[in-house]
Amino acid sequence: MKRSCWIVEKGTVFEFVGREIATYLSKPVGKPGGGSADAKLVAETLAPGDVLLVEGNTRMSAAVKYLTQSMWSHAALYVGPRPELPSVAGETATLIEADVLEGVRAVALSRYANFRVRICRPVKLTAPDCERLIQYVIERLGYQYDLQNVLDLARYLLPFPVPARWRRRLISYGSGDPTRAICSTLIAQAFGAVRYPVLPIISRKHDGNPGRADQVRELWRIRHHSLYVPRDFDISPFFEVVKPRIAKPFNYQHAPWSEGNTVIMDDSAPTEILTVLPTQDARD
Repeated sequence: MKRSCWIVEKGTVFEFVGREIATYLSKPVGKPGGGSADAKLVAETLAPGDVLLVEGNTRMSAAVKYLTQSMWSHAALYVGPRPELPSVAGETATLIEADVLEGVRAVALSRYANFRVRICRPVKLTAPDCERLIQYVIERLGYQYDLQNVLDLARYLLPFPVPARWRRRLISYGSGDPTRAICSTLIAQAFGAVRYPVLPIISRKHDGNPGRADQVRELWRIRHHSLYVPRDFDISPFFEVVKPRIAKPFNYQHAPWSEGNTVIMDDSAPTEILTVLPTQDARD
């Protein structure tokens, strides 16, 4: 009985500490890096089954970006409008993600209208498997975030550098509790459930049959879901990076350039324009 009470008390303390750290890591440390100009294009381009990568602006985002050496710190699955999903502040929820404080939840796409995002599309994913993929994440709505992962990420805040070979491990420990989720591992599990590869471990084996020419076969093995990070969907050879600006017919010769010769002086202030005046020789 004493041991059981100690375990319960330890778990309660762990939850409290983990949630306090999660609250601290969830605080923004700057403005989002993108703009809302292309939000409509993104909305028109997304298709069910797409993975939306986000460059976050919180302390946790900074930790993930450092540890993974990537600009992408968060991943969400686009499921599209679904009758079984609740509306969010009057908007239709179309994304499912694992949030560090609220757990697995459905959110509206407008939540990331001001962030830099990337669309990663699974190539040739069949319609039945896409539906199974979506049902997998919907069934996990309400699962909590793995706070063990939060404690692992908090190590980034300690004042010593993290060796490169340890970076991925720092975000892959977790508690192992199947009712807890991390943004990228939740999506990796969903794709694993339909046997769609993200970054499988590929080994090559010689056939060795003496009766015919030696042939090399590839054998794929699925990585454990806890090893996945947001950038893996970006670098996966089985996901296509879809750029909204060129997803539709694009012709640079018909680009709506402004009149005259102008140069933008500062990306952070696109309204500041320097007019390039003709040289003296040109005026002559």
